[in-house]
Amino acid sequence: MALVAGVLLMVPLAVAAPAYADDYPSWQDVQNAQGNEQATQDQITRINDALATAQQKSADASTAAMKANQAADAARADAHTAAQRADELGVQAAAAAQAVQQTHAQVGAVVAGRARVESAAPLTARLFTSTDPDQLLTRLGVLQQLDSTWAKLGERALEAQSVATSLEDQAQTARAARDTLATAAEDAAQKAKTAADAEAAAVADLQGHVTTLYAQLATLKNTTADVERRYRIGQQVAEQERAAAAAADAAAAASSSGSGGGSGGGDLGGGGVNVDPAGAQAYAAGQLGNYGWGQDQFSCLYRLWMQESSWRADALNPDSDAYGIPQALPADKMAAAGPDWRTNGDTQIDWGLSYIQDRYGSPCGAWAHEVANNWY
Repeated sequence: MALVAGVLLMVPLAVAAPAYADDYPSWQDVQNAQGNEQATQDQITRINDALATAQQKSADASTAAMKANQAADAARADAHTAAQRADELGVQAAAAAQAVQQTHAQVGAVVAGRARVESAAPLTARLFTSTDPDQLLTRLGVLQQLDSTWAKLGERALEAQSVATSLEDQAQTARAARDTLATAAEDAAQKAKTAADAEAAAVADLQGHVTTLYAQLATLKNTTADVERRYRIGQQVAEQERAAAAAADAAAAASSSGSGGGSGGGDLGGGGVNVDPAGAQAYAAGQLGNYGWGQDQFSCLYRLWMQESSWRADALNPDSDAYGIPQALPADKMAAAGPDWRTNGDTQIDWGLSYIQDRYGSPCGAWAHEVANNWY
């Protein structure tokens, strides 16, 4: 899965601190401002600040949910691995214990055989009084062989017991680790659920505010809410691109001066995403005209996002944390398009189309860059 503009790796979502945090303007405020140029501009600024606040809140809530879910997945994987290891060691310990029993049985058989060979009196004493000394010498040789076998089996029994004890100790340690990791996995899963619930509540609350804010903005500027929404997304994409270019220049300068730098990407991911590739493609095809493109551009867009994400809204690049249908990097840049950017493919597409328009002019321009560079 290729990256969306790899130079964006270290660029966080730039959102100015709003002047009216949680202070959403009312329709009465909007009506009072109409007809007064300064009052109208003040309300427009206030609405834009409120949109920035909503955007940042949705970015924070969804990113927290993604990270919590990814942590839960990792914890479950660790617990599963530990359980497998404990089971394997348990099987090995049982086999070693059985080997000890078998060795002890062999030792017992040798002892019994020796007793039969030696019979009532010591062979060395009977050798000089027997009427058949050759037979006694043969029995003495057998006895010596049994003694040698007995000694070897004794050593083997000690080794088998040592192995069995070691494996049982390892199995006990592995079982304890398994239980600890299982508890950690349950805790991580609960945290992921809590984060997902918080995200859902935040998105539900913010979505209504954002819809109203765009409608108010359209009223003040005599446009439509859809026009204002797409205009704002385009503005933010352009701002993100300028920030990315500046960061890339700074990184290049630091590299040329001999210093290095980097950033650690957080583990992202999450559930509750509406994954509908066919529906996403239909929505994207219907949006092309809003950007001045014809349907001939869809074939390029289809191939671009098929290669990037297979048109899956939950697609996550494990190497870079690029996310979603357009593979935004970092993922929360898509909050510019709506609070539900993590779970809604349509919102991701809105951001992706604005990104393509600003950076490449058209889907076919983006696809040409993808073919040449394996990222766009």
